Amino acid sequence: MELEAQSSKYTVDHSHINAAEKISSLFEPDTLLSAQYLENFRRKTLIEPEKRLMLAVLEDAINCFQVNVIAQNARRKKLFNETEDWIMEQDSDSIFSFVSICEVLGLNPEYVRRGLLRWKEKKLARPTPHSRGKKMMAGYSLAANGHS
Repeated sequence: MELEAQSSKYTVDHSHINAAEKISSLFEPDTLLSAQYLENFRRKTLIEPEKRLMLAVLEDAINCFQVNVIAQNARRKKLFNETEDWIMEQDSDSIFSFVSICEVLGLNPEYVRRGLLRWKEKKLARPTPHSRGKKMMAGYSLAANGHS
């Protein structure tokens, strides 16, 4: 997942939102931002290598989910779908399943899922940069500059 996200970061406009803002937007109702929590979690706790790897996997998955949520090309849509399937999977015995990683890191997997789904709904409800200034008529997109 990380390799895919890295290769696409040079070609995708991220709408001026950095990774810390993306992660923190998941938990808006809380007074403690998730980025602050994760940074605090990293600094004050001696994390064994396995937990650091699990944290990296979770951060990469959240990044892939958020960067590719409104993907237009097939490769990025597939990456988003695979990431969303991994996050939503309920019955996995894998040590690197979403549920397992959250539990090892002391996070409630359902809470994180709900935050991601809320974030996704808000993101999809906003007009995309490609749809601004356009009107739809009988299935055709017309520019709003007098061609309506």
